[in-house]
Amino acid sequence: MSLLSTLRLALVMLLFVPVTEAQITEAQITEAQITQAQIIEAEPEQDLKVEAAHWDISQPDYTVSASQASLKVSEGTWMSLDISPDGKHIVFDLLGDIYRIPFAGGLAEPLRSGLAWEIQPRYSPDGGSIAFTSDIEGGDNIWVLDLASKQTRQITYEKFRLMNSPTWHPQGQYIAARKHFTTSRSLGTGEIWLFDANGNQDDKGVPIIERADPALQKELGEPTFAPDGQSLYFTRDSTPGNTFIYHQDTNNEVFQIRQVDLSTGEVKTVVGGPGGAVRPTPSPDGRFLAYVKRVRAISRLFLLDLVSGTETMLVDTLDQDLQETWAVQGLYPTMAWTPDSQQIIYWAGGKIWRVGLQGSEPVNIPFQVSDTRDIYPPPRYNIDVAPNQFETQMVRFAQPSPDGQSVVFESLGQLFIKTGDAAPRVVTQEQTDGFDFSPVWSPDSRYIYFIRWNDQTLASIRRVKQQGGRSEQLNRQTGQYTELSIAADGQTLAYRKLKGRSFLSPDWGQKPGIYLMDIKTRDAQFVGDQGTLPRVTADGRVTVQDRKSGVGRGSSSVNTQLLSMTRDGLDVRVVAESEFATRLLPSPNDRYLAFLENHQVYVTMLAKTGKPLTVGRETGGLPTQKLSLVGGTYLHWSEDSETLSWSVGAEMKSVNVVAAMSATEDDRPKLSSVNLSQVVDAARPAGLLAITGATVITMDADRQVIEQATILVQDNRIVSIGPQNEVVIPANARRLDATDQFIVPGLIDVHAHGAYASGQIIPQQNWDSLAHLALGVTTLHNPSSRATQVFAASEYARAGLILSPRIFSTGEIVYGAKSTSWAPIDSLDDALSHIRRLKAQGAISIKNYNQPRRDQRQQVIEAARQEGLMTVAEGGSLFHMDMNLIADGTTGVEHNVPTLVMYDDVTQFWRQSKSAYTPTLVVTFNGLTSEDYFYQETEVWKHPILSNFVPPSVLQPRSVRRPMAPESDYKDDDSAASAKVLMEAGVLVSTGGHGQREGLSTHWEMWSFVRGGMSPMQALSAATINPATYIGMNQDLGSLEVGKLADMVILDGDPLADIRHTDKISKVLLNGRVFVASTLQEVVTGNQKLKPFWWQNRTQDQIR
Repeated sequence: MSLLSTLRLALVMLLFVPVTEAQITEAQITEAQITQAQIIEAEPEQDLKVEAAHWDISQPDYTVSASQASLKVSEGTWMSLDISPDGKHIVFDLLGDIYRIPFAGGLAEPLRSGLAWEIQPRYSPDGGSIAFTSDIEGGDNIWVLDLASKQTRQITYEKFRLMNSPTWHPQGQYIAARKHFTTSRSLGTGEIWLFDANGNQDDKGVPIIERADPALQKELGEPTFAPDGQSLYFTRDSTPGNTFIYHQDTNNEVFQIRQVDLSTGEVKTVVGGPGGAVRPTPSPDGRFLAYVKRVRAISRLFLLDLVSGTETMLVDTLDQDLQETWAVQGLYPTMAWTPDSQQIIYWAGGKIWRVGLQGSEPVNIPFQVSDTRDIYPPPRYNIDVAPNQFETQMVRFAQPSPDGQSVVFESLGQLFIKTGDAAPRVVTQEQTDGFDFSPVWSPDSRYIYFIRWNDQTLASIRRVKQQGGRSEQLNRQTGQYTELSIAADGQTLAYRKLKGRSFLSPDWGQKPGIYLMDIKTRDAQFVGDQGTLPRVTADGRVTVQDRKSGVGRGSSSVNTQLLSMTRDGLDVRVVAESEFATRLLPSPNDRYLAFLENHQVYVTMLAKTGKPLTVGRETGGLPTQKLSLVGGTYLHWSEDSETLSWSVGAEMKSVNVVAAMSATEDDRPKLSSVNLSQVVDAARPAGLLAITGATVITMDADRQVIEQATILVQDNRIVSIGPQNEVVIPANARRLDATDQFIVPGLIDVHAHGAYASGQIIPQQNWDSLAHLALGVTTLHNPSSRATQVFAASEYARAGLILSPRIFSTGEIVYGAKSTSWAPIDSLDDALSHIRRLKAQGAISIKNYNQPRRDQRQQVIEAARQEGLMTVAEGGSLFHMDMNLIADGTTGVEHNVPTLVMYDDVTQFWRQSKSAYTPTLVVTFNGLTSEDYFYQETEVWKHPILSNFVPPSVLQPRSVRRPMAPESDYKDDDSAASAKVLMEAGVLVSTGGHGQREGLSTHWEMWSFVRGGMSPMQALSAATINPATYIGMNQDLGSLEVGKLADMVILDGDPLADIRHTDKISKVLLNGRVFVASTLQEVVTGNQKLKPFWWQNRTQDQIR
């Protein structure tokens, strides 16, 4: 760093005292210091060269080539703009490029073009440069463009806490910008930082406004200097608490505009109140502040006279600001004043406008953009939905025997033992009504202890000889037991008892916590209610793992701890702790500690110092080795503490830890591997079924509707479909009369979160999944779940062990926030590691979830492509991230684009990609949702199908007392209207119920699409053929055609006449089997019947 740079930074640190919103500091500088800072001459500009990154986001190292999309538009979406100090030009961003037009308007001149996403241009005070936000070096940082030379220089160099929203100090020496701070959620809050406008990689900047709390998730941003440079305006979510809350009521105050005095550090509220106040834009003469606030749910442009305090509404209709959702890049696009302080230039309705201060009508400033954009093709692959056989992938609880001869594991609800190269054999020989799990070996390898789950009798702890036979029950009292382990002496079992809950049963959950069982006497002893994953150590103490709770969702004030205590729960000691680890497992001899962090397996030394050992992949305290290549689960130590094993899907890996700890990068110990997969027959019915008399809405390419139709189904596939006078029904066919009814394909929900297990326990009847099925949702795609649960349940369903919709998933998200779910990516190899782990476990797709840098997101897309998986992306309620994900080739964008309205630039851009769109209207960003609307409009708790499958204790608290709001406050239909435009332009738009209300939310999605202007046929497409095509299943699902799977819904009303008839369901066909919707009693094709759920025999639970 030069001497001049050092002096400048020192003066900046004096001039701009950082202010913490929690407590305002007193002034620490004088006016003399301000003057001194202002007279320092600017350092001559240099052509600063940034060292080339390994991954060039402008030319990503993809295995496919981009196509070029043409744009010819006179309107744009979410355009930030500025006006030159001489008033002659306007600069603006549009779809990641920066353009300039004359003040009067005209053909736009590109200033910055390419795949890099560059936004938020701001003129320097002398008009010679433009500051802007760019991801050209991988992540969002602040850059400056010299307009004369066209050279750029980088101002900030952040890799994780990324930057946006630059604003120039009026003297031109400094640029302030928003720096993003996450919690354990990927979207958090901002701080305002100051930087030398000349740019220097060694200059880290200084804070002006800091967070009130490291756990704060409430937005802070949109900095802009006052014209005299003595203060800075910014916006701040003023609602109480740290935790972000979706669609807060903007009829109250949500945001304030605040001002910090840069001499005293004093912060004051400038404007707020009902409707909030965002995007502060002071006039050059300092007299006025333009800003955006809502009045009755509509964003409007206001003017505040800073002398009189008078507020005046100038423009009564803007696009919706982002006060009700995340607003990392600002709550409204930047605006600007003309140099004479007489007019405001702003974006709204896709256009650029100017409006005077005297109540005149806004005047359009026309622009035309004729340009191109590079778009990469998304990965999309055909999925074999229902093969006759499948290989198991989610093998759970794999554990080598102490004698090293065999491996026990669970698959499809049974325990197996694999010895050498022999095929796995079933351990228990009795006819069981339940699922076995959590096996552990006795120290002498003679017995296997395990837990068996039955929905009616709950959990039993059992023992069986390793050679097989009948098991015996050990526990005396039933309960919900999990996480079994055995002491080294073989005399004691440790386990955890779960609290009763609605998912499994509320019964037998008293006194939950850690227990020990004496195997000989079978007496159970309560240890305590703290922790999970209990173990009895060699010295007779009990260890558990605990993760202390923080305050609010996504709080970062948590640690995973390994605790040691006596058998009666006393003398609790913290052995080790970790910020990000999900599993801490000491070796039997207490010499080593294995841990899971960022989904990878590590081992470190377990030194005893009298203090807790801090554990992590980068703590650097003691030697730590990464053992896994792609991650793992189910850690297990050998009895001699020399070998650690873990599982990746169906593979059990093992490594010699002693050798690993002394290994070098060039001489890593070899992993041994055992494949525990098995080839299993998929369940399917046999025989011929004829369905007659219905009107069939085929959803084929022509959207053919066949009246008085006959459908023939052989086993599980359609073999004939047509008018009944054209289809011959063989004599041996079973018949289902559907006269006067309507048949549509089985519904597909491609964004269906939901529960598949409680901890390790997979229920025999999952009411959540069954409610989906009863409401016609025959295929689920869950874009965020636990791999050990969702893929196990999927295989159970394929094998016919449970009744459920077809289940597909991403497994765990590839997450960008520093949390226990964090999947750090700094290279394509890192991305490949995560993708290969998930693929091995059963994923068909990858959830690319808010990786902060664009290079990371590109690497996830390319890794998925190389491994034959699709990518579904969460754009984090950020318009610009959604758009550059499309440019980079994401298979689909999940959740609605938060701007609600999208204009012709987006339509032209998106239709030339092959990326799909799932707006999840039930959780619409930036306003009240579809879910809220239909709670208000209908008596959900009385729904004749849903109420049979969801416990009243779950359904009624959410649905009986509902929200009440006028139509204008609901934004699901606004988002749906934009989706309609995209659908008609050729974009695949799909339903995504988000798991909000079991199965019914898929119908709400369709109903909201129609509220937004779609025809019923278009809405049905979004629930059938579109999602099937999106996730590569349209050769088997999505329409009723010969050769496709027999998944269909039989309705008592015509959905083309009234889309609200979609939930008037008579029967559901899944894989060729026929079920009565109200009970899921199988008819015609069989006689399977559900057992009563835990609440169905209770008098109080029959009250509606």
